[in-house]
Amino acid sequence: MEYHTIKPFFNKDSKVLILGSFPSVKSREEGFYYAHPKNRFWQVLSYIFNEEIENKEDFLKSHYIALYDVCASCEIKGSSDASIKKVIPNNLASILNYSKIKVIILNGKTASRLFSKFYPDNQIKTITLPSTSPANASYSLSDLIQEYRIIKEFTR
Repeated sequence: MEYHTIKPFFNKDSKVLILGSFPSVKSREEGFYYAHPKNRFWQVLSYIFNEEIENKEDFLKSHYIALYDVCASCEIKGSSDASIKKVIPNNLASILNYSKIKVIILNGKTASRLFSKFYPDNQIKTITLPSTSPANASYSLSDLIQEYRIIKEFTR
C-alpha cells in the first residue's frame, strides 16, 4: 500500500482544483505534483498562460489553481494508473470549504473514474481532460495545450 505524502496545494483564493489520480514515484520523492521530467503538466500550463514557471507555488497562486489527487492511498505498481487498486480517497472538504473552487479539472481517465466513484454527490462543475502523463502518448503537447486552454476561463 502506498500513501499520499504531498499536502494539497490551495489557498482561500483558489478557483480551479486540478485532481490527478495518485502522485508518481518521482513526485512522491520530490514532494510536489507532476515532478516527473517527462510529464507535460507544467509545460502545458506555462504555454496556456504564456509565462515561464520559475516557482511552481507562486505560479499556481497567481492563477488561482489548486492541486491534489483523488487517492489518499492505494496499491500501485510504480507510477502506473492502470495498476491502481484498493483505493482510499482523499477528503476534499478542506479545499472545497475553504477556497472558491468553481471547477474541478480531472487530469486523465483514471482520476475521472475514481472521482465519479468516490464523490458521486459532487455539485461542482467537473471537466475531464487528457492525462499529461508521458504514458499518454496518444496526445501530443499541442493536443494537450488545446484541451487544457479551458482552464483559463475559470481563473479570471
